[in-house]
Amino acid sequence: MPGLTSDQLLDRILASLDDDKAEEVVTIDLRGRSAMADHMVIASGRNARQVASIAEKLVERLKEQTGRSARVEGKDTGDWVLIDTDDVIVHVFRPEVREFYQLEKMWMPADALRSATLDKLRADHAADEAAQRPQG
Repeated sequence: MPGLTSDQLLDRILASLDDDKAEEVVTIDLRGRSAMADHMVIASGRNARQVASIAEKLVERLKEQTGRSARVEGKDTGDWVLIDTDDVIVHVFRPEVREFYQLEKMWMPADALRSATLDKLRADHAADEAAQRPQG
């Protein structure tokens, strides 16, 4: 599909990540901020095997659905896989590696990052409270 817009490609990427249970998916709009791509997606897998699988399936689906070949780096180790589709750059990390590099802090506007951080803190707090409640 040569007429696919970057937003349509992003939608397909997000659907693939959701299908493969990627966690903490963040989308960053790069339009007007970088010439390398229109969007960046950052996601996590639970372990190296899932990270590699998420990346592999994403590349396969994009090829099937759009005819686009993506450039892939890092799939062999499964710590951090970079998938470059030209219009959308996708990073899939193991959680520890994602925390170390903190790409969101580098690319997200400060107000969006604060909002995302607050949302995560609230969700973590709610999960902690739920875990501490007596089961009954």
